[in-house]
Amino acid sequence: MAYLADVLHFILGYIVPFLLVLTLIVFVHEMGHYLVGRWSGIHILAFAVGFGPELLGYTDKRGTRWKVCAIPLGGYVKFFGDEDAASVPDYSRLDQYSTEDRGRTFLGAKLWKRAATVAAGPIANFILAIAIFAVLFAIYGKPVADPVVAEVKENSAAAQAGVLPGDLLVSIDGTPVTTFDDVRRYVSVRPETPITIQIKRKGELLDLPMVPQRTEITDQFGNKMELGIIGILTNQETGNFRLQHFGPIEAVGQGVIESWHIVTGTFNYLANLVTGRMKADQLGGPIRVAQASGQMATIGVAAVLQLAAVLSVSIGLLNLMPVPVLDGGHLMFYAVEAVRGKPVGPGAQDIAFRIGFAMVLMLMVFATWNDISSLLG
Repeated sequence: MAYLADVLHFILGYIVPFLLVLTLIVFVHEMGHYLVGRWSGIHILAFAVGFGPELLGYTDKRGTRWKVCAIPLGGYVKFFGDEDAASVPDYSRLDQYSTEDRGRTFLGAKLWKRAATVAAGPIANFILAIAIFAVLFAIYGKPVADPVVAEVKENSAAAQAGVLPGDLLVSIDGTPVTTFDDVRRYVSVRPETPITIQIKRKGELLDLPMVPQRTEITDQFGNKMELGIIGILTNQETGNFRLQHFGPIEAVGQGVIESWHIVTGTFNYLANLVTGRMKADQLGGPIRVAQASGQMATIGVAAVLQLAAVLSVSIGLLNLMPVPVLDGGHLMFYAVEAVRGKPVGPGAQDIAFRIGFAMVLMLMVFATWNDISSLLG
C-alpha cells in the first residue's frame, strides 16, 4: 500500500502538473501556427498535441484532424504539402497538385504568409507569458522592496568595494534600479563580470566598481544553481517590503517587462556559458521541468502559472533560434529566399534539416543527462 501511495503521489504531484503546464504551452504555440496559417488560406491537415500514435481525435468540417498523441512531449501542425510533422516541404509532390490545390499548400503560399505562419508559434508563446504575468500581477500584485542595503556580508564583492548598510542603490552600469529585485536580477546573470554600482550616501553619489562572485546557492527545494552574488541583503524595515498593485493595462505592461527579463537573462546565461563563467549543467530537460512543476504545485496555482509563463518564453525563444527544423530555421530560409528571389534548393534544405535535427537531438540528450545527473546528485 505504501508503494502504491508513493506512485500515486508521484503521478499527482509531478506528472500531472508537468503535463498540464506542457500541454498549455504546446497548445498555444501550435494554435499560433494554426490560426495564422488558416487566415493565410493554407489548408491544415492535422493539429496534434504530442507525438506518436494517436490516442483520441476527430476531424472537423475543414478536414483538419485534431488529435492527442501518446508521447506528450511537444506537438505539431501539419500543413497541406508538408512531407512530415516538422514542416519539411515536399517539393516532389508540388507539381502534381492542381493550380487550386497548390495555392492551398504551405509551400505555394506567398513568402510573407509562410513567414507569418511560422513566426506565429513563438509569438503566441510570448503572448501567453505576458497574459499569465499580467493576470498574476493584477490579482496578486508584485512584491517589491526599496534598493536600500540593510547588511553587507563580510569579504563579499560589495564589502570590498566599500558598500555600507543604509546605502541607496541608484543604478548599475548606468541602468537605473528602482527595487532591490532589479539589483538581484542584474547581478545574478553576471558572475565574474566587472560592474559599477552607483550608490547614494548622505546625499552624495558614489560609483563603486566590483566583480560579482560566482556562488552556488540552494533553493527551498534543494535545487542547486550558480549565480552572481555581491553580498548585500535587505530586510522588512530597511527595504519597506510591500505589494505593488496594478490596473489591467499596467499589469500587461509589467507582463511585457517580466517576459523581457527572461529573454535577456537567457541570452546572458548563454553568453556566460560560452565564456566559461557558468556551467552547462544548469541546462535542463523534461525531467527537470517535471520536477520543477511538482515543486511549484506544492506552493500553489500561482506558482505553477508563473513557471508556465517562464517556460513559455523559453520555448518561444528556443524555437526562434536559427536552427533548421525549428521555427527560426524556417525563418532563416525565408530570409535567404527574400534576398535571392527564389527558395533554397531542396537538396540544401534536406541536408540542413538533417543537421538541425541532429543538433536538437544532441541538445535533448545532453539536457536529459543533466537531469539524471542532478537527480543522482
